[in-house]
Amino acid sequence: MSEVKLSSDEIRYIALFESLTGAGARDCIVDEDNNRIIFVVNEGEMGLAIGKNGTNIKKVKNTLSKSVEVVEFSENPEKFIKNSLSPAEVKEVEIEDNGEEKVAKLGVKEDKKGLVIGKKGKNIEKAKSLANRHYNIGDIVIE
Repeated sequence: MSEVKLSSDEIRYIALFESLTGAGARDCIVDEDNNRIIFVVNEGEMGLAIGKNGTNIKKVKNTLSKSVEVVEFSENPEKFIKNSLSPAEVKEVEIEDNGEEKVAKLGVKEDKKGLVIGKKGKNIEKAKSLANRHYNIGDIVIE
């Protein structure tokens, strides 16, 4: 596992997120290109982060005036990658280390590939960025 370095802005976003939701956040990525902020919450705290009927996440979105996405952390890198692509259905994740870098290979149903990739590749880019930050996985390949 790698050490995640946070900017002062990201630390402020995490503090705001935690105070509004009550869920612990261990990472935050500000994605200016897609006008969104991605929070990685502690394992088991996804429900707390979202809140009943989505009230907590709506408060965060309204306060920040940006789209907000939440990913549940997992100590298991395969599960973490699946979580980062949710609600897309990923059948399997296999991580290979070819000596130069780690590569995650995803098993995805043909009709779900578009959902995994996302509009302009934003979903797969989010997964790649998070996998790299937390597990030093250099690339994600859809098979």
